[in-house]
Amino acid sequence: MQFEVFTLLPEVFPPYLESSILQRARQRGLMDARIHNIRDWARDKHHTTDDTPYGGGGGMVMKPEPVFEAVESILGRFDTLSATPSSGVPIILLTPQGRVFTQAVARELSAHERIALVCGRYEGFDERIRTRLVTDEISVGDYVLTGGELPALILIDAVTRLLPGALGDPTGAEDDSHASGLLEYPHYTRPLEFRGDKVPDVLISGDHAKIEKWRREQSLLRTLARRPDLLEKAELTDSDKKFLEKQKG
Repeated sequence: MQFEVFTLLPEVFPPYLESSILQRARQRGLMDARIHNIRDWARDKHHTTDDTPYGGGGGMVMKPEPVFEAVESILGRFDTLSATPSSGVPIILLTPQGRVFTQAVARELSAHERIALVCGRYEGFDERIRTRLVTDEISVGDYVLTGGELPALILIDAVTRLLPGALGDPTGAEDDSHASGLLEYPHYTRPLEFRGDKVPDVLISGDHAKIEKWRREQSLLRTLARRPDLLEKAELTDSDKKFLEKQKG
């Protein structure tokens, strides 16, 4: 998986990309992230990438020329009428106006071999970037951030975790919260007892069938209590539905 990241703050990315799971994935050749400074494609001596908006109003708007030229120099020229890159690479604008990023979207994106991410700053983008360059728009939630750098890192992290071999445990990504549409069950480790609070007996019983049943039920209970909205879309078995009905009754 190759990520092409276009940003005005390239220094933000290395500390996180060079740590933990992402670092190991890069070392194993499973993922790479190339960071491109949009200012390098600005035409004037001051490397200007923003300007005042037509029609007035506060804030500055990112100019189209540096963004277009940055992306096209890396991925190739685009058909600006259809906004389809000749390379077939998804070009994602990180924006609060995009579709909400979920585990399902991460799984969808993990099927690609190469993805381009365009990070914004200031008040926003010239609309022609949105309509003539990018092929997708993604938001990480209903709140305002200073720029698209953190959302880009979130997307890279979530997608990389789904790549085969990225995690030490082959089934690790399957157990994560949201992977199955539910929140994850509780975890315990040593010591067996801590400040009077003991590990549930079932987890030390050695009975794997009982453990799996307990974990599934705990996952259902946690989701029901904290994110009941997720249950509407989760894939539930008849046994799950009966268990939930019993809890609600």
